[in-house]
Amino acid sequence: MDLRTTDPEFAERFAHFAFHEAPNEAGQQLPEKTRYTAILAALIGCGGAEAYREMLPKALDGGVTPVMAKEIVYQATAYLGFGRMLPFLLCTNAVFAEKGIELPLPNQATTTLKNRLEKGAAAQAEIFGEPMKEAWKTGHVNRWLAANCFGDYYTRKGLSLAERELITFCFLMAQGGCEPQLIAHSKGNMHMGNDRDFLTRVVSQCLPYIGYPRSLNALACIRKAAEDAGE
Repeated sequence: MDLRTTDPEFAERFAHFAFHEAPNEAGQQLPEKTRYTAILAALIGCGGAEAYREMLPKALDGGVTPVMAKEIVYQATAYLGFGRMLPFLLCTNAVFAEKGIELPLPNQATTTLKNRLEKGAAAQAEIFGEPMKEAWKTGHVNRWLAANCFGDYYTRKGLSLAERELITFCFLMAQGGCEPQLIAHSKGNMHMGNDRDFLTRVVSQCLPYIGYPRSLNALACIRKAAEDAGE
């Protein structure tokens, strides 16, 4: 259904804000591919399946590759759970079929079931510091976190570690109620070169899709992370 026909006043104002005002705000702009990467992750985070269905073709036209799009969806499993990820995976497959993108895509895994824990802990340490190499020893959930979240997803090709921290930030920001984790991953982003200014731009570009309360909460988390880091 075309909202320009059924809801023309709303469609006019939303389109102006989301597609003109926010992307072109001075000091808040992002490269097109980065902006779409963040928006796709934020839409998954907030459960916006219909909006994701509309935005994915635009993202593919805007520089997000099919591999990148799939990696965003796959990594959402660790932060949203399979139950909330699956509709987006099915939607992505449907869009790819419409565009003639052949599935499955080339393999991106770099770990095995035998070395995923070791490689995952190494990825954690690269993002959060050397002490994370031993964090998996403090309980089974932290072991799963290293082996599954980081070993199964963060070690994959298709996205850099900095890009993976970016999409994790967007997952957490958009779903809300994850402020302790959002502060931690704000710090992780900063350690990977995604500084306070960059993260603020990310929030600005995602705001039309996730609303003001979660955006303001995210900005507060960025400030806290920066203060803790002495910035």
